This record gives sequence, structure tokens and C-alpha cells, in this order.
Amino acid sequence: MKSIGMLEPYSKKLKYCVVLIGVLLLAACSREESAVPKLEKNKRWYSNKQVAIGEQVYEANCLGCHFERATGTSNWKKTLEDGSYPPPPLNGSAHAWHHSVEVLLTVIQLGGKSFGGKMPPFKDVLSEEEQLAVIAYFQSFWSEDVYSRWLEITQQN
Repeated sequence: MKSIGMLEPYSKKLKYCVVLIGVLLLAACSREESAVPKLEKNKRWYSNKQVAIGEQVYEANCLGCHFERATGTSNWKKTLEDGSYPPPPLNGSAHAWHHSVEVLLTVIQLGGKSFGGKMPPFKDVLSEEEQLAVIAYFQSFWSEDVYSRWLEITQQN
């Protein structure tokens, strides 16, 4: 049996998992069904208009940290000196594609603190339409393969 001291390297990951589960439960209980787009196989959920709006919102609110074309920090898995994580890429090359629209909305609304980052909450800054448009914008950089895998994962849950 492991002692508490031996579990210490796992405590950060465990804390992250517990917080993620809490956020997911909160999102599931509080989100209105209509806010989450309907997903169809072999078709992107967003329109070109949403991508265009999302680009404007992204440039005004996200560009400073997530950079051009949602490329984020190249070493996004390595914590900074203060123990927080840097802004990850949102362009399909990091972990954002593993999360449903609902989870992505929750992160945008509540900020990144619960996930070990520094992203501020945008709940009172952006409308839900703008939040969805930002997601549409960065998902527009996802390859067909990444988007298809995301769709498959999302539709299973």
C-alpha cells in the first residue's frame, strides 16, 4: 500500500480530475439545452457567419494569450514558475478537441483557474452567442480528421 507521501506526484492530476468532474456536473445541471448546438455526422455545427463573428471576438479577447490562428503556447503542458499552465493551442493540436462544446463553453464562462490556468472568466464579458462563435472560430482550424474524431467522441457522451 502506498503511503500518502508516495501519492504526492499524483495529487495535482487528481485535483485536476476532481475539479473537472465538478465543472462538468455544474455545466450539465445549469446549461440550457438550446445553447448547445446540434451535432450532425460529417457536418460542422457552425456557419461561416459564426466563424467570422468568432474571429472578431477572438481577436478582441483571446489573441493576446492564444495567439494568431489559435496556436497557443508551444510548451502548454509544462507549468510556469507559479505552477499554472500556459494558454494551450485551440487549433486542434492540443487537448481542446477532446472537450464537448458544453465543456468549452464552461471554461470560457468560468475561466481557466479551475483547470490550473490563468484565463479570466468571460461569463459577464461575452454573450453565449459570442462564446459559441469563438469556439466555431478556433474549430475552423481543426483538420477534418481532428473534427471527425471530436464529433465521434462528443456524440458518444
